[in-house]
Amino acid sequence: MNNDRRALKIINLLKEEYPEAGTRLHFSDSFELLVAVVLSAQSTDEQVNKVTAGLFKKYDTPGQFAGAELQELEGLIRGVGLYKNKARHIKELSAIIGRDYGGQVPGDFDELIKLPGVGRKTANVVLAVGFGKPGLGVDTHVKRVAGRLGIASGKSAAQIENGLKQAIPVKLWGEAHHLLIAHGRTVCRARKPGCADCVLHDLCERNME
Repeated sequence: MNNDRRALKIINLLKEEYPEAGTRLHFSDSFELLVAVVLSAQSTDEQVNKVTAGLFKKYDTPGQFAGAELQELEGLIRGVGLYKNKARHIKELSAIIGRDYGGQVPGDFDELIKLPGVGRKTANVVLAVGFGKPGLGVDTHVKRVAGRLGIASGKSAAQIENGLKQAIPVKLWGEAHHLLIAHGRTVCRARKPGCADCVLHDLCERNME
C-alpha cells in the first residue's frame, strides 16, 4: 500500500473513531479565533478558554485590542504560557489588522504569517477553522502521531506539514488536523501510548519495526 492510500485509510479510520473531532477553542468570529490560536501556543485549549472567557468580554475587536494598555492585557491573559510575548503580539497584530486590512482578519496564508506571533500552525488553523479553506496545522500532537505512523517525517513542523499535505487530499486537510490531535490526546500519547487499543495498530510503522 503506497503512502497516499495508507494516509487516506488512516484518516477514514480516525473519522470513525473520533466523529466529533474539532476545535475546542471558544470564539465567535475569525478575529477571536486568531487571538485564541495565538494564545494556545504552549498552552492547553482548556487554559485558553478560561482566559478568553473574560478577555473577550472586555475586548472583542481589533481596535479595542490595539488600544488596550499592554500591562492590562498581560494581566488578562496571565493564565497562559509566554503571556507577555503574546500580549505584545496580539496588541501589534490587532493594530495591523485595523490599519492594513480594514479591521478584518485576512483569509490568505501569506498575509496571515506576516502578522506578529502568527506562524504556520496558527495560519493554517485560522484558514481551516475560520474560513473553511485548506489548512493543516502541525502542533506537537500532529507531529508525534504523523511521525509514529510514518505518513510524514522531518525535524521541523514545516517538513511534517509538507509531507502531510502531499499524502492527504486537500479537502481533508482541516479535518485531518483535528483527527490527528484527537488521536494524540487520547491514544497515541507522548508517554505510554495505548498501542494495544489503537485502531491504527496494523497501519503504524512503530508497530511494524
